[in-house]
Amino acid sequence: MPHQLPIPPQDPGRLGYIPGTGTTGWRRWMPGLHMLATYQRGWLSQDITAGLVLTAMLVPVGIAYAEASGVPGIYGLYATIIPLLAYALFGPSRILVLGPDSALVALILAVVFPLSQGDPAKAVILASAMAVVSGLVCIGAGLLRLGFVTELLSKPIRYGYMNGIAFTVLISQLPKVFDFSIDADGAINTILQISINILQQQFNTASLLIGAGTIAIIIALKRFPRVPSVLIAVTAVTAITAIFNLDTTAGVKVLGSLPQGLPSFVLPWITQKELQSVIIGGLAVALVSFADTSVLSRTYAAKTRSYVNPNQEMIGLGAANLAAGFFQGFPISSSSSRTPVAEAAGAKTQITGVVGALVVALLLVLAPDLLQYLPTSALAAVVIASAISLFEFRDLKRIYRIQNWEFWLSMGCFTGVVVLGAIPGIGLAIVIAIIEFLWDGWRPHSAILGRADGVRGFHDIKRYPHAHLVPGLVLFRWDAPLFFANAELFQDSILKAVAESPTPVRWVVVTAEPVTSVDVTSADMLAELLDILRSTGIELHFAEMKDPVKDKIKKFELIDVLGQNVFHPTIESAVEDYVLKSGVKWKHY
Repeated sequence: MPHQLPIPPQDPGRLGYIPGTGTTGWRRWMPGLHMLATYQRGWLSQDITAGLVLTAMLVPVGIAYAEASGVPGIYGLYATIIPLLAYALFGPSRILVLGPDSALVALILAVVFPLSQGDPAKAVILASAMAVVSGLVCIGAGLLRLGFVTELLSKPIRYGYMNGIAFTVLISQLPKVFDFSIDADGAINTILQISINILQQQFNTASLLIGAGTIAIIIALKRFPRVPSVLIAVTAVTAITAIFNLDTTAGVKVLGSLPQGLPSFVLPWITQKELQSVIIGGLAVALVSFADTSVLSRTYAAKTRSYVNPNQEMIGLGAANLAAGFFQGFPISSSSSRTPVAEAAGAKTQITGVVGALVVALLLVLAPDLLQYLPTSALAAVVIASAISLFEFRDLKRIYRIQNWEFWLSMGCFTGVVVLGAIPGIGLAIVIAIIEFLWDGWRPHSAILGRADGVRGFHDIKRYPHAHLVPGLVLFRWDAPLFFANAELFQDSILKAVAESPTPVRWVVVTAEPVTSVDVTSADMLAELLDILRSTGIELHFAEMKDPVKDKIKKFELIDVLGQNVFHPTIESAVEDYVLKSGVKWKHY
Protein backbone atom coordinates (compact mmCIF):
# COMPACT_ATOMS: atom_id res chain seq x y z
CA MET A 1 0.00 0.00 0.00
CA PRO A 2 1.52 3.38 -0.97
CA HIS A 3 2.33 5.89 1.76
CA GLN A 4 -0.52 8.31 2.44
CA LEU A 5 0.09 11.86 3.50
CA PRO A 6 -1.94 13.56 6.25
CA ILE A 7 -5.34 14.63 4.95
CA PRO A 8 -5.56 18.43 4.73
CA PRO A 9 -8.69 20.24 5.89
CA GLN A 10 -11.23 21.44 3.36
CA ASP A 11 -10.73 24.94 4.71
CA PRO A 12 -7.50 25.15 6.71
CA GLY A 13 -7.99 28.88 7.23
CA ARG A 14 -11.02 28.37 9.44
CA LEU A 15 -9.77 28.10 12.97
CA GLY A 16 -10.90 24.95 14.74
CA TYR A 17 -12.46 23.47 11.61
CA ILE A 18 -12.65 19.68 11.89
CA PRO A 19 -11.72 18.21 8.48
CA GLY A 20 -14.38 16.29 6.67
CA THR A 21 -17.13 16.96 9.20
CA GLY A 22 -18.55 20.35 8.33
CA THR A 23 -18.27 21.24 12.02
CA THR A 24 -18.10 25.04 12.21
CA GLY A 25 -20.32 25.98 15.17
CA TRP A 26 -19.32 26.24 18.81
CA ARG A 27 -18.30 22.57 18.69
CA ARG A 28 -15.39 23.47 16.42
CA TRP A 29 -13.57 24.77 19.51
CA MET A 30 -13.90 21.37 21.20
CA PRO A 31 -12.57 18.58 18.97
CA GLY A 32 -13.12 16.18 21.86
CA LEU A 33 -16.88 16.41 21.35
CA HIS A 34 -16.49 15.41 17.72
CA MET A 35 -14.28 12.52 18.82
CA LEU A 36 -17.01 11.30 21.18
CA ALA A 37 -19.66 11.68 18.48
CA THR A 38 -17.66 9.46 16.13
CA TYR A 39 -16.29 7.11 18.79
CA GLN A 40 -16.33 3.42 17.91
CA ARG A 41 -17.32 0.93 20.60
CA GLY A 42 -14.45 -1.37 19.68
CA TRP A 43 -11.92 1.28 20.70
CA LEU A 44 -13.02 1.40 24.34
CA SER A 45 -11.21 -1.70 25.60
CA GLN A 46 -8.00 -0.59 23.88
CA ASP A 47 -8.23 2.95 25.28
CA ILE A 48 -8.87 1.66 28.82
CA THR A 49 -5.96 -0.79 28.64
CA ALA A 50 -3.65 1.90 27.25
CA GLY A 51 -4.80 4.31 29.97
CA LEU A 52 -3.94 1.82 32.72
CA VAL A 53 -0.50 1.21 31.19
CA LEU A 54 0.03 4.96 30.84
CA THR A 55 -0.81 5.54 34.51
CA ALA A 56 2.18 3.48 35.55
CA MET A 57 4.38 6.14 33.96
CA LEU A 58 2.31 9.23 34.75
CA VAL A 59 2.70 8.92 38.51
CA PRO A 60 6.48 8.66 39.01
CA VAL A 61 7.26 11.06 36.16
CA GLY A 62 4.76 13.65 37.37
CA ILE A 63 6.19 13.58 40.90
CA ALA A 64 9.78 13.67 39.62
CA TYR A 65 9.24 16.69 37.37
CA ALA A 66 7.42 18.53 40.13
CA GLU A 67 10.31 18.06 42.54
CA ALA A 68 12.76 19.11 39.82
CA SER A 69 10.69 22.23 39.11
CA GLY A 70 10.90 23.37 42.72
CA VAL A 71 7.40 22.40 43.90
CA PRO A 72 6.25 19.46 46.10
CA GLY A 73 5.72 16.19 44.26
CA ILE A 74 1.94 16.06 44.77
CA TYR A 75 1.52 19.05 42.47
CA GLY A 76 3.05 17.05 39.64
CA LEU A 77 0.05 14.74 39.88
CA TYR A 78 -2.30 17.73 39.93
CA ALA A 79 -0.52 18.97 36.78
CA THR A 80 -1.15 15.55 35.26
CA ILE A 81 -4.84 15.02 36.03
CA ILE A 82 -6.36 18.36 35.03
CA PRO A 83 -4.40 19.02 31.78
CA LEU A 84 -5.19 15.55 30.45
CA LEU A 85 -8.90 16.20 30.94
CA ALA A 86 -8.70 19.69 29.42
CA TYR A 87 -6.72 18.56 26.38
CA ALA A 88 -9.13 15.67 25.78
CA LEU A 89 -11.81 18.31 25.22
CA PHE A 90 -9.89 21.08 23.44
CA GLY A 91 -6.94 19.27 21.84
CA PRO A 92 -7.08 18.22 18.18
CA SER A 93 -4.66 15.29 18.40
CA ARG A 94 -6.23 11.92 19.16
CA ILE A 95 -3.13 10.39 20.74
CA LEU A 96 -0.96 13.14 22.24
CA VAL A 97 -0.26 12.85 26.00
CA LEU A 98 0.29 16.08 27.93
CA GLY A 99 1.72 16.66 31.37
CA PRO A 100 4.82 17.83 33.27
CA ASP A 101 7.84 17.75 30.97
CA SER A 102 11.59 17.77 31.43
CA ALA A 103 12.04 20.48 28.79
CA LEU A 104 10.17 22.94 31.04
CA VAL A 105 11.87 22.06 34.33
CA ALA A 106 14.72 24.57 34.01
CA LEU A 107 12.36 27.35 32.90
CA ILE A 108 10.00 26.84 35.85
CA LEU A 109 12.81 26.48 38.35
CA ALA A 110 14.48 29.67 37.07
CA VAL A 111 11.42 31.65 38.18
CA VAL A 112 10.24 29.64 41.17
CA PHE A 113 13.52 29.09 43.02
CA PRO A 114 14.68 32.70 43.50
CA LEU A 115 11.22 34.14 44.16
CA SER A 116 9.85 31.48 46.52
CA GLN A 117 12.90 31.57 48.84
CA GLY A 118 12.28 28.02 50.01
CA ASP A 119 8.55 28.45 50.71
CA PRO A 120 6.72 25.49 49.03
CA ALA A 121 3.34 27.25 49.11
CA LYS A 122 4.82 30.30 47.38
CA ALA A 123 6.55 28.08 44.84
CA VAL A 124 3.22 26.49 43.91
CA ILE A 125 1.54 29.89 43.43
CA LEU A 126 4.38 31.13 41.22
CA ALA A 127 4.40 27.95 39.13
CA SER A 128 0.61 28.06 38.75
CA ALA A 129 0.79 31.70 37.68
CA MET A 130 3.34 30.75 35.03
CA ALA A 131 0.94 28.10 33.74
CA VAL A 132 -1.84 30.69 33.51
CA VAL A 133 0.40 33.07 31.55
CA SER A 134 1.53 30.27 29.25
CA GLY A 135 -2.06 29.16 28.73
CA LEU A 136 -3.30 32.65 27.89
CA VAL A 137 -0.40 33.20 25.47
CA CYS A 138 -1.04 29.92 23.67
CA ILE A 139 -4.80 30.49 23.43
CA GLY A 140 -4.29 34.05 22.22
CA ALA A 141 -1.75 32.94 19.62
CA GLY A 142 -4.10 30.21 18.46
CA LEU A 143 -7.01 32.62 18.08
CA LEU A 144 -4.74 34.95 16.10
CA ARG A 145 -3.66 31.99 13.94
CA LEU A 146 -0.02 32.26 14.93
CA GLY A 147 0.57 28.53 14.96
CA PHE A 148 3.46 29.02 12.56
CA VAL A 149 5.61 31.10 14.95
CA THR A 150 7.72 28.21 16.24
CA GLU A 151 8.84 27.53 12.67
CA LEU A 152 10.88 30.74 12.92
CA LEU A 153 13.45 28.92 15.05
CA SER A 154 15.84 26.98 12.85
CA LYS A 155 16.79 23.40 13.70
CA PRO A 156 20.35 24.26 14.87
CA ILE A 157 18.97 26.96 17.19
CA ARG A 158 16.38 24.54 18.60
CA TYR A 159 19.10 21.97 19.16
CA GLY A 160 21.23 24.59 20.91
CA TYR A 161 18.67 25.75 23.43
CA MET A 162 17.32 22.24 24.07
CA ASN A 163 20.84 20.90 24.66
CA GLY A 164 21.40 23.83 27.01
CA ILE A 165 18.17 23.11 28.89
CA ALA A 166 19.00 19.40 29.10
CA PHE A 167 22.44 20.19 30.51
CA THR A 168 21.00 22.68 33.01
CA VAL A 169 18.37 20.18 34.18
CA LEU A 170 20.94 17.41 34.52
CA ILE A 171 23.26 19.58 36.62
CA SER A 172 20.41 20.79 38.83
CA GLN A 173 19.44 17.20 39.74
CA LEU A 174 22.90 15.88 40.58
CA PRO A 175 22.88 17.23 44.17
CA LYS A 176 19.67 15.29 44.84
CA VAL A 177 21.26 12.09 43.53
CA PHE A 178 24.29 12.59 45.78
CA ASP A 179 22.04 13.83 48.61
CA PHE A 180 23.78 17.05 49.50
CA SER A 181 22.76 20.69 49.40
CA ILE A 182 24.64 23.42 47.57
CA ASP A 183 24.27 27.17 47.46
CA ALA A 184 25.41 28.19 43.98
CA ASP A 185 24.12 30.53 41.30
CA GLY A 186 24.36 29.38 37.69
CA ALA A 187 25.40 26.12 36.05
CA ILE A 188 29.15 26.83 36.19
CA ASN A 189 29.14 27.59 39.92
CA THR A 190 26.88 24.60 40.51
CA ILE A 191 29.34 22.29 38.75
CA LEU A 192 32.22 23.68 40.81
CA GLN A 193 30.32 23.21 44.09
CA ILE A 194 29.27 19.67 43.14
CA SER A 195 32.87 18.79 42.30
CA ILE A 196 34.10 20.14 45.65
CA ASN A 197 31.49 18.17 47.61
CA ILE A 198 32.35 14.98 45.72
CA LEU A 199 36.08 15.41 46.25
CA GLN A 200 35.43 15.98 49.96
CA GLN A 201 33.18 12.87 49.98
CA GLN A 202 30.26 14.85 51.37
CA PHE A 203 27.54 12.65 49.90
CA ASN A 204 25.27 9.75 50.83
CA THR A 205 26.57 6.57 49.20
CA ALA A 206 23.23 4.76 49.45
CA SER A 207 21.39 7.63 47.73
CA LEU A 208 24.03 7.72 45.02
CA LEU A 209 23.73 3.99 44.37
CA ILE A 210 19.93 4.22 44.22
CA GLY A 211 20.06 7.16 41.81
CA ALA A 212 22.73 5.59 39.60
CA GLY A 213 20.87 2.27 39.58
CA THR A 214 17.62 3.99 38.59
CA ILE A 215 19.33 5.75 35.68
CA ALA A 216 21.02 2.53 34.58
CA ILE A 217 17.75 0.56 34.57
CA ILE A 218 15.85 3.25 32.65
CA ILE A 219 18.57 3.64 30.00
CA ALA A 220 19.10 -0.12 29.66
CA LEU A 221 15.38 -0.77 29.10
CA LYS A 222 14.82 2.13 26.70
CA ARG A 223 15.75 -0.11 23.80
CA PHE A 224 12.49 -1.96 24.46
CA PRO A 225 9.71 0.62 23.78
CA ARG A 226 6.92 -1.56 25.16
CA VAL A 227 8.69 -2.11 28.50
CA PRO A 228 7.74 0.45 31.21
CA SER A 229 11.33 1.25 32.15
CA VAL A 230 10.49 4.08 34.56
CA LEU A 231 7.90 2.00 36.40
CA ILE A 232 10.28 -0.96 36.74
CA ALA A 233 13.13 1.21 38.01
CA VAL A 234 11.01 3.19 40.48
CA THR A 235 9.22 0.09 41.77
CA ALA A 236 12.51 -1.73 42.30
CA VAL A 237 14.25 1.03 44.28
CA THR A 238 11.09 1.79 46.28
CA ALA A 239 10.78 -1.87 47.26
CA ILE A 240 14.47 -2.07 48.24
CA THR A 241 14.22 1.09 50.32
CA ALA A 242 11.11 -0.16 52.14
CA ILE A 243 12.42 -3.71 52.74
CA PHE A 244 15.79 -2.62 54.13
CA ASN A 245 14.47 0.54 55.86
CA LEU A 246 17.10 2.60 54.07
CA ASP A 247 15.36 5.81 55.10
CA THR A 248 16.31 5.15 58.72
CA THR A 249 19.36 2.88 58.47
CA ALA A 250 21.18 4.71 55.66
CA GLY A 251 19.62 8.17 55.79
CA VAL A 252 18.04 7.90 52.32
CA LYS A 253 15.51 10.69 51.78
CA VAL A 254 12.10 9.44 50.68
CA LEU A 255 8.98 11.07 49.26
CA GLY A 256 6.74 10.34 52.23
CA SER A 257 2.96 10.25 52.24
CA LEU A 258 1.12 12.31 49.67
CA PRO A 259 -1.77 14.55 50.75
CA GLN A 260 -5.06 12.73 50.28
CA GLY A 261 -7.61 14.27 47.95
CA LEU A 262 -7.95 16.07 44.63
CA PRO A 263 -6.76 19.50 43.52
CA SER A 264 -9.06 22.44 44.17
CA PHE A 265 -9.70 25.63 42.21
CA VAL A 266 -7.27 28.34 43.36
CA LEU A 267 -6.48 31.73 41.83
CA PRO A 268 -2.67 32.07 41.83
CA TRP A 269 -2.31 35.64 43.09
CA ILE A 270 1.21 37.06 42.87
CA THR A 271 2.71 40.40 43.81
CA GLN A 272 3.53 43.17 41.36
CA LYS A 273 7.25 42.60 41.95
CA GLU A 274 6.87 38.99 40.83
CA LEU A 275 4.75 39.81 37.79
CA GLN A 276 7.56 40.58 35.35
CA SER A 277 9.48 37.38 36.08
CA VAL A 278 6.33 35.27 35.88
CA ILE A 279 5.27 36.82 32.55
CA ILE A 280 8.70 36.38 30.98
CA GLY A 281 8.88 32.81 32.28
CA GLY A 282 5.37 32.06 31.03
CA LEU A 283 6.23 33.38 27.57
CA ALA A 284 9.36 31.21 27.45
CA VAL A 285 7.34 28.18 28.55
CA ALA A 286 4.71 28.87 25.88
CA LEU A 287 7.37 29.01 23.16
CA VAL A 288 9.16 25.84 24.20
CA SER A 289 6.03 23.83 24.96
CA PHE A 290 4.34 24.66 21.68
CA ALA A 291 7.53 24.06 19.69
CA ASP A 292 7.74 20.56 21.17
CA THR A 293 4.01 19.93 20.96
CA SER A 294 3.71 21.01 17.31
CA VAL A 295 6.56 18.72 16.24
CA LEU A 296 5.19 15.75 18.17
CA SER A 297 1.64 16.44 17.01
CA ARG A 298 2.67 16.54 13.34
CA THR A 299 4.67 13.34 13.76
CA TYR A 300 1.70 11.37 15.07
CA ALA A 301 -0.69 13.02 12.64
CA ALA A 302 1.46 11.64 9.83
CA LYS A 303 1.44 8.20 11.47
CA THR A 304 -2.34 8.16 11.76
CA ARG A 305 -2.85 9.85 8.35
CA SER A 306 -4.90 12.63 9.89
CA TYR A 307 -4.74 16.43 9.94
CA VAL A 308 -4.09 18.51 13.06
CA ASN A 309 -4.80 22.24 12.88
CA PRO A 310 -1.71 23.95 14.41
CA ASN A 311 -3.83 26.85 15.68
CA GLN A 312 -6.26 24.51 17.43
CA GLU A 313 -3.26 22.62 18.78
CA MET A 314 -2.08 25.87 20.34
CA ILE A 315 -5.53 26.43 21.84
CA GLY A 316 -5.61 22.87 23.21
CA LEU A 317 -2.20 23.31 24.79
CA GLY A 318 -3.23 26.69 26.16
CA ALA A 319 -6.44 25.31 27.65
CA ALA A 320 -4.48 22.50 29.34
CA ASN A 321 -1.99 24.98 30.84
CA LEU A 322 -4.75 27.35 31.92
CA ALA A 323 -6.58 24.50 33.65
CA ALA A 324 -3.36 23.41 35.35
CA GLY A 325 -2.74 26.93 36.60
CA PHE A 326 -6.17 27.26 38.15
CA PHE A 327 -6.06 23.82 39.80
CA GLN A 328 -2.74 24.02 41.66
CA GLY A 329 -0.64 22.69 38.80
CA PHE A 330 2.30 24.15 36.89
CA PRO A 331 3.24 24.55 33.19
CA ILE A 332 2.93 21.43 31.08
CA SER A 333 3.71 20.31 27.55
CA SER A 334 3.34 17.29 25.34
CA SER A 335 5.46 14.30 26.25
CA SER A 336 7.74 12.57 23.79
CA SER A 337 8.17 9.70 26.28
CA ARG A 338 4.60 9.11 27.48
CA THR A 339 2.94 9.53 24.07
CA PRO A 340 4.85 6.55 22.58
CA VAL A 341 3.88 4.50 25.64
CA ALA A 342 0.20 5.24 24.99
CA GLU A 343 0.61 4.44 21.30
CA ALA A 344 2.46 1.18 21.97
CA ALA A 345 -0.28 0.18 24.44
CA GLY A 346 -2.90 0.55 21.70
CA ALA A 347 -4.39 3.98 22.41
CA LYS A 348 -6.99 5.06 19.87
CA THR A 349 -8.25 8.38 21.24
CA GLN A 350 -7.89 10.87 24.08
CA ILE A 351 -10.03 8.54 26.21
CA THR A 352 -6.66 6.97 27.03
CA GLY A 353 -5.56 10.20 28.70
CA VAL A 354 -8.91 10.52 30.48
CA VAL A 355 -8.54 7.01 31.90
CA GLY A 356 -5.00 7.81 33.01
CA ALA A 357 -6.16 11.00 34.74
CA LEU A 358 -9.02 9.22 36.54
CA VAL A 359 -6.76 6.41 37.77
CA VAL A 360 -4.22 8.93 39.12
CA ALA A 361 -7.10 10.73 40.85
CA LEU A 362 -8.26 7.46 42.43
CA LEU A 363 -4.70 6.85 43.64
CA LEU A 364 -4.72 10.20 45.46
CA VAL A 365 -8.07 9.45 47.06
CA LEU A 366 -7.62 5.78 47.94
CA ALA A 367 -3.88 5.10 48.25
CA PRO A 368 -1.86 8.26 48.98
CA ASP A 369 0.75 6.27 50.96
CA LEU A 370 1.60 3.92 48.08
CA LEU A 371 4.79 5.79 47.18
CA GLN A 372 5.92 6.96 50.60
CA TYR A 373 9.21 4.99 50.38
CA LEU A 374 10.11 6.33 46.93
CA PRO A 375 13.66 7.78 47.27
CA THR A 376 14.10 11.38 46.18
CA SER A 377 17.38 10.40 44.52
CA ALA A 378 15.35 8.04 42.30
CA LEU A 379 13.03 10.90 41.37
CA ALA A 380 16.07 13.00 40.42
CA ALA A 381 17.37 10.05 38.42
CA VAL A 382 14.11 9.89 36.44
CA VAL A 383 14.54 13.55 35.51
CA ILE A 384 18.21 13.04 34.60
CA ALA A 385 17.36 10.06 32.37
CA SER A 386 14.75 12.19 30.62
CA ALA A 387 17.19 15.10 30.28
CA ILE A 388 19.73 12.78 28.67
CA SER A 389 17.16 11.92 26.02
CA LEU A 390 16.77 15.63 25.20
CA PHE A 391 20.37 15.92 24.03
CA GLU A 392 20.92 15.98 20.28
CA PHE A 393 24.41 15.12 19.06
CA ARG A 394 24.05 12.96 15.97
CA ASP A 395 22.33 15.54 13.79
CA LEU A 396 24.67 18.26 15.05
CA LYS A 397 27.56 16.22 13.65
CA ARG A 398 25.83 16.22 10.28
CA ILE A 399 25.21 19.97 10.52
CA TYR A 400 28.87 20.57 11.38
CA ARG A 401 29.86 18.62 8.29
CA ILE A 402 27.52 20.34 5.84
CA GLN A 403 27.06 23.86 7.32
CA ASN A 404 29.82 24.69 9.79
CA TRP A 405 28.56 28.14 10.79
CA GLU A 406 25.11 26.83 11.77
CA PHE A 407 26.79 24.31 14.07
CA TRP A 408 28.59 27.14 15.89
CA LEU A 409 25.31 29.05 15.99
CA SER A 410 23.84 26.09 17.85
CA MET A 411 26.83 26.05 20.20
CA GLY A 412 26.30 29.75 20.89
CA CYS A 413 22.68 29.09 21.90
CA PHE A 414 23.80 26.20 24.10
CA THR A 415 26.39 28.38 25.82
CA GLY A 416 23.84 31.16 26.29
CA VAL A 417 21.41 28.87 28.12
CA VAL A 418 24.15 27.34 30.31
CA VAL A 419 25.88 30.61 31.21
CA LEU A 420 22.98 33.07 31.30
CA GLY A 421 20.27 30.71 32.51
CA ALA A 422 17.30 29.01 30.88
CA ILE A 423 15.02 32.01 30.32
CA PRO A 424 17.70 34.52 29.17
CA GLY A 425 19.10 31.71 27.02
CA ILE A 426 15.75 31.26 25.30
CA GLY A 427 15.64 35.01 24.71
CA LEU A 428 19.13 34.84 23.21
CA ALA A 429 18.02 31.99 20.93
CA ILE A 430 15.11 34.10 19.66
CA VAL A 431 17.38 37.09 19.04
CA ILE A 432 19.86 34.90 17.17
CA ALA A 433 17.02 33.42 15.10
CA ILE A 434 15.86 36.91 14.11
CA ILE A 435 19.41 37.96 13.22
CA GLU A 436 19.87 34.76 11.21
CA PHE A 437 16.64 35.43 9.32
CA LEU A 438 17.54 39.07 8.65
CA TRP A 439 21.08 38.17 7.60
CA ASP A 440 19.83 35.84 4.87
CA GLY A 441 17.67 38.63 3.48
CA TRP A 442 20.09 41.46 4.29
CA ARG A 443 22.92 40.14 2.15
CA PRO A 444 21.25 37.76 -0.32
CA HIS A 445 22.71 36.17 -3.40
CA SER A 446 22.44 38.08 -6.67
CA ALA A 447 23.67 37.28 -10.17
CA ILE A 448 24.16 38.59 -13.69
CA LEU A 449 22.61 36.16 -16.16
CA GLY A 450 23.75 35.05 -19.61
CA ARG A 451 23.06 32.30 -22.16
CA ALA A 452 25.40 29.30 -21.87
CA ASP A 453 25.98 27.03 -24.83
CA GLY A 454 24.06 23.75 -24.60
CA VAL A 455 22.01 24.83 -21.58
CA ARG A 456 18.46 26.10 -21.82
CA GLY A 457 17.54 29.38 -20.14
CA PHE A 458 19.74 32.07 -18.62
CA HIS A 459 22.24 31.37 -15.85
CA ASP A 460 24.72 32.99 -13.46
CA ILE A 461 27.81 34.01 -15.45
CA LYS A 462 30.00 33.28 -12.42
CA ARG A 463 29.00 29.62 -12.65
CA TYR A 464 29.08 29.71 -16.44
CA PRO A 465 32.07 31.95 -17.25
CA HIS A 466 31.68 31.41 -21.00
CA ALA A 467 27.99 32.40 -21.04
CA HIS A 468 27.04 34.99 -23.65
CA LEU A 469 25.67 38.37 -22.56
CA VAL A 470 23.06 40.23 -24.58
CA PRO A 471 24.73 43.43 -25.85
CA GLY A 472 23.36 46.45 -24.00
CA LEU A 473 21.21 44.34 -21.65
CA VAL A 474 21.81 43.57 -17.98
CA LEU A 475 19.81 40.58 -16.73
CA PHE A 476 19.97 40.90 -12.94
CA ARG A 477 18.58 38.29 -10.53
CA TRP A 478 17.92 39.09 -6.85
CA ASP A 479 17.32 36.05 -4.64
CA ALA A 480 15.37 37.57 -1.74
CA PRO A 481 12.43 39.78 -0.83
CA LEU A 482 13.09 43.52 -1.20
CA PHE A 483 12.86 45.25 2.16
CA PHE A 484 14.43 48.03 4.19
CA ALA A 485 17.55 46.08 5.18
CA ASN A 486 18.67 45.21 1.64
CA ALA A 487 17.18 48.03 -0.46
CA GLU A 488 20.42 50.02 -0.62
CA LEU A 489 22.44 46.91 -1.49
CA PHE A 490 20.00 46.12 -4.30
CA GLN A 491 20.44 49.58 -5.81
CA ASP A 492 24.24 49.48 -5.44
CA SER A 493 24.40 46.02 -7.01
CA ILE A 494 22.46 47.11 -10.09
CA LEU A 495 24.50 50.28 -10.55
CA LYS A 496 27.68 48.23 -10.19
CA ALA A 497 26.43 45.75 -12.82
CA VAL A 498 25.72 48.66 -15.17
CA ALA A 499 29.16 50.13 -14.59
CA GLU A 500 30.91 46.79 -15.20
CA SER A 501 28.92 45.89 -18.32
CA PRO A 502 31.24 45.24 -21.33
CA THR A 503 28.82 47.14 -23.60
CA PRO A 504 26.86 50.37 -23.07
CA VAL A 505 23.67 49.46 -21.22
CA ARG A 506 20.22 50.27 -22.65
CA TRP A 507 18.00 48.06 -20.49
CA VAL A 508 18.24 46.59 -17.01
CA VAL A 509 15.88 43.67 -16.54
CA VAL A 510 15.37 42.48 -12.96
CA THR A 511 14.44 38.79 -13.06
CA ALA A 512 12.08 39.10 -10.10
CA GLU A 513 10.74 35.57 -9.67
CA PRO A 514 12.65 35.08 -6.35
CA VAL A 515 11.40 38.46 -5.05
CA THR A 516 8.44 37.61 -2.82
CA SER A 517 7.71 41.02 -1.32
CA VAL A 518 8.51 44.72 -1.27
CA ASP A 519 8.06 47.32 1.44
CA VAL A 520 7.81 51.11 1.48
CA THR A 521 11.57 51.61 1.80
CA SER A 522 12.36 49.35 -1.15
CA ALA A 523 9.57 50.92 -3.22
CA ASP A 524 11.05 54.38 -2.67
CA MET A 525 14.45 52.93 -3.60
CA LEU A 526 13.02 51.65 -6.91
CA ALA A 527 11.70 55.11 -7.71
CA GLU A 528 15.11 56.60 -6.95
CA LEU A 529 16.89 53.91 -8.99
CA LEU A 530 14.56 54.57 -11.90
CA ASP A 531 15.48 58.29 -11.88
CA ILE A 532 19.21 57.45 -11.81
CA LEU A 533 18.93 55.00 -14.71
CA ARG A 534 16.70 57.25 -16.82
CA SER A 535 19.13 60.13 -16.40
CA THR A 536 21.68 58.02 -18.30
CA GLY A 537 19.22 56.71 -20.89
CA ILE A 538 18.70 53.29 -19.34
CA GLU A 539 15.27 51.63 -19.01
CA LEU A 540 14.32 49.52 -15.97
CA HIS A 541 12.22 46.40 -16.62
CA PHE A 542 11.04 43.37 -14.64
CA ALA A 543 10.54 39.74 -15.65
CA GLU A 544 8.56 36.99 -13.90
CA MET A 545 7.33 39.27 -11.11
CA LYS A 546 4.67 37.59 -8.98
CA ASP A 547 1.20 39.13 -9.03
CA PRO A 548 1.08 39.75 -5.24
CA VAL A 549 4.36 41.71 -5.53
CA LYS A 550 2.99 43.64 -8.49
CA ASP A 551 -0.12 44.40 -6.43
CA LYS A 552 2.10 45.93 -3.75
CA ILE A 553 3.90 48.03 -6.34
CA LYS A 554 0.51 49.33 -7.48
CA LYS A 555 -0.43 50.06 -3.87
CA PHE A 556 2.80 52.01 -3.44
CA GLU A 557 1.83 54.10 -6.50
CA LEU A 558 4.81 52.96 -8.55
CA ILE A 559 3.01 51.59 -11.61
CA ASP A 560 2.49 55.00 -13.19
CA VAL A 561 6.12 55.90 -12.47
CA LEU A 562 7.54 52.66 -13.87
CA GLY A 563 5.11 52.35 -16.75
CA GLN A 564 2.78 49.51 -17.71
CA ASN A 565 5.04 48.05 -20.39
CA VAL A 566 8.04 47.23 -18.17
CA PHE A 567 6.65 43.94 -16.84
CA HIS A 568 7.36 40.76 -18.80
CA PRO A 569 5.92 37.31 -18.06
CA THR A 570 9.25 35.48 -18.66
CA ILE A 571 12.93 36.25 -19.03
CA GLU A 572 12.81 35.00 -22.62
CA SER A 573 10.00 37.41 -23.51
CA ALA A 574 11.91 40.30 -21.92
CA VAL A 575 15.01 39.46 -24.00
CA GLU A 576 12.87 39.11 -27.12
CA ASP A 577 11.28 42.55 -26.57
CA TYR A 578 14.69 44.10 -25.97
CA VAL A 579 16.20 42.57 -29.13
CA LEU A 580 13.25 43.70 -31.27
CA LYS A 581 13.12 47.25 -29.89
CA SER A 582 16.88 47.86 -29.74
CA GLY A 583 17.71 46.24 -33.07
CA VAL A 584 20.83 44.57 -31.67
CA LYS A 585 22.07 41.46 -33.41
CA TRP A 586 22.34 38.53 -31.08
CA LYS A 587 22.67 35.10 -32.61
CA HIS A 588 22.32 33.25 -29.30
CA TYR A 589 18.69 34.30 -28.89
